This record gives sequence, C-alpha cells and structure tokens, in this order.
Amino acid sequence: MPVSPETIADRVALVRERIERASRHAGRDPASVTLVAVTKTHPPALIEQVLATGVADLGENRVQEAASKVETFRQSGHDVRWHLIGHLQRNKARVALGLFDVVHSVDSLRLAETLDRQVREAALSAERAPDSRLPILLQINVSGEASKEGFALPGGCANKPGLEALLGEIERMVALPGLEVRGLMTIAPLVEDPELARPTFRMLHELRDELARQVPTVHWNELSMGMTDDFEVAISEGATLVRVGRALFGER
Repeated sequence: MPVSPETIADRVALVRERIERASRHAGRDPASVTLVAVTKTHPPALIEQVLATGVADLGENRVQEAASKVETFRQSGHDVRWHLIGHLQRNKARVALGLFDVVHSVDSLRLAETLDRQVREAALSAERAPDSRLPILLQINVSGEASKEGFALPGGCANKPGLEALLGEIERMVALPGLEVRGLMTIAPLVEDPELARPTFRMLHELRDELARQVPTVHWNELSMGMTDDFEVAISEGATLVRVGRALFGER
C-alpha cells in the first residue's frame, strides 16, 4: 500500500482502518481482530509512540532483545501484553516465561513439555501463582517450506498421516497442566501478491476447525496469521491476531 504517513500515530490509524475495512468486508466484528505491534529492532522511544495510540499488544521475535524492553515498560507502568512470535529455544524457556504473556511459536512437543515444566517449577518457587497456566499457540507449517519452523503439516487437513501424528502430539500437550492451548499460528510464504498467501491462511483455518472437532476440550479461539503485506487476506480467512511491524514503524 503506497502510503507513507508522517507519524507513527498516523500509521497506527491507517492500520486500524485497514483492519476495520477488511473485517467489515468479511462480515466480521473488527473487535475480533487484535493488532500485535511487532517491535523487533525498534527502540523504546518509538514503541512508546505506539502505546500512546492505545495499542496494548506488543510482539517480539527474540528473548534476549525483549528482556530490556519488557523491563523498561514494566517500570514505566504501561499495561502491555507481550507476545513471543519468534522461534524459542528450549534453553531459553525459563527466561521467556518471565517475559511473555503469550507464546505464539510453540513448534514441538519437546518445547511444550519444557515450558510446562518451567511453569510448574516457577509455581513451586512462588514466582507464579500455584494454578498458573501459560497461554500458547501451536505454530504450524502448512506451506511446507523448509525454511519455516513449526509442526510440519504441508497441505493442512489434506495431509491425513501428518494430521494423525499432529493429533497425537496435541493430545499430549493438552494434558500438560502448566499450559493453555488457545489456537494456531503460521507464517505465510513471502509473495508479491497477498492473494497468493490465501491458501496458507485458509489451510490453517480449516485445520483449526478440524482440531476443534477432534479435540473439543480446547477452545481453539485464536488464529495468529498475517503481517504488514497480507493481513487483510488473513482477516478474511479468520485471523484473530495480526502481527504488524513495518506498516507501523516504517522500514528498518
């Protein structure tokens, strides 16, 4: 979209207009879509400008970079929900637990088990409430790209052997007492035409619906998909969380 607003407040307003327009066009309530501002590489001074517009959800890709930012805004009293949207190494799970409110990128059963163990250990040491659970999303690689992280399920529901294997792992994750599975996340291929990302978003939505039938004990409310260039298409396919950086902060 060839628009370069002068200020971050202008950019936030434009993104919100795009979200509202895409939601209305899809027959959805714009309030059903949460804007997650991706703050990767951006300094607190710029992030402060986004928060000043009323955005309350911030996304970071790396645990190390997030640590100082989270502490900065906690000290300033901002009510921020921090989302981890990048790959999480298991050896950084304990640190991530102290920083993030939601982890979008749980991409293996082993990572889920590590997070669960860390939640329970933190509860025992009074770092978390005794009945605390960490909200997570399962990252699914439905596009089949080798460069993408996530549970490998190229083709989505059409991949019957892959779906059966995924269901087995999901049953084990749902049973972990320290975690609360809330939905799915994916990253679409980088394409020039946003419409080319639609099959990826549609496959994730169809997978979510199938999982809701097969594993009804989970609400499966969240679909994290869509970024600056394609979030309107993602919204039309059911996205509830859109991860937007460049449209808010400009080019890095």
